Amino acid sequence: MDIQIGRGKTARRAYGIDEIALVPGLRTLDPVLADTHWTIGGIDREIPIIASAMDGVIDVDMAVHLSQLGALGVLNLEGIQTRYADPNPILDRIASVGNDEFVALMQELYAEPIKVELITQRIQEIKQQGGIAAVSATPIGATKYGETVAKAGADLFFIQATVVSTAHLSPESVTPLDLANFCLEMPIPVILGNCVTYEVALNLMKAGAAAVLVGIGPGAACTSRGVLGVGIPQATAIADCAAARDDYHRDTGNYVPIIADGGLITGGDICKCIACGADGVMIGSPFARAKEAPGRGYHWGMATPSPILPRGTRIKVGATGTLEQILRGPAQLDDGTHNLLGALKTSMGTLGAKDIKEMQQVEVVIAPSLLTEGKVYQKAQQLGMGK
Repeated sequence: MDIQIGRGKTARRAYGIDEIALVPGLRTLDPVLADTHWTIGGIDREIPIIASAMDGVIDVDMAVHLSQLGALGVLNLEGIQTRYADPNPILDRIASVGNDEFVALMQELYAEPIKVELITQRIQEIKQQGGIAAVSATPIGATKYGETVAKAGADLFFIQATVVSTAHLSPESVTPLDLANFCLEMPIPVILGNCVTYEVALNLMKAGAAAVLVGIGPGAACTSRGVLGVGIPQATAIADCAAARDDYHRDTGNYVPIIADGGLITGGDICKCIACGADGVMIGSPFARAKEAPGRGYHWGMATPSPILPRGTRIKVGATGTLEQILRGPAQLDDGTHNLLGALKTSMGTLGAKDIKEMQQVEVVIAPSLLTEGKVYQKAQQLGMGK
């Protein structure tokens, strides 16, 4: 139901992940029976979690390790890994400066040109070690490097921007990327995003997207919502885009996965996204906390190094455990940020959902007090949900 903001302007109420809760049904099941497998671009994965294409999260080694653990990591083709043959000194500099020097340093470091040969090299390094080579670029980057990515043998190509649509207006001097033609001509699956509405998600599917990324501005290091004032809370965005997926599947027989991207920190966040309709999730900051992550305990967004309007910041996340502990356990923390797979399986067992499709059908309620009700002692002592 629309709410009147004032004369001449009404608005629809939208909900974030922290405002909802999942309701147990009539049955439960042992978590070991919960099947979390999903498929993206014809690739089957046990864990429906993708590590974000951010320079503090993914390098070659992290991409390989995530593949080995049953998940997936996406390498940023317009970041540090493809601008510098040896990224380590650059990453050391990013971790060493103070907050006041950070933005200027990032603008300097990301002004270094991208080397096409490094794109090929990084993809081949991942493949040679048995990893899934998933890579990401902006629409402009896709135009420049799509052919290189295909020839190098990448498995998945993510085209990502704050907002991606099939109806983009450009100056006369600029030819916008034809998403439908790009998806048709690329010999590998193309994932498109980001979007937050039914209509845009449906159009991206019609353009040939192998999957659609959902989310604008909720990321831990993203400031787009503050800088631009743009976005829709994740629970509503996921549900709207999942409805587009279901309608598209009914009309065409083609099932296009929905990936919730941004703002997800705990296992509970992941569970609620899937309950809202997501097939998988993309997360950054939880993986930036892995001891193996390239960010040296820091995390920053893909739009942070912008030379004109940085829409992100660098946050200190620390190193809380190994990648395996974060993804598969055993958990060493009590705040829901370790053993994300175990959390998903246990939640599915509690809710009686045997697989991802059943998890998408569980009952959801509006629950603004979910994270605070009865948590006085945890909050006072900075434990568990009180951190």
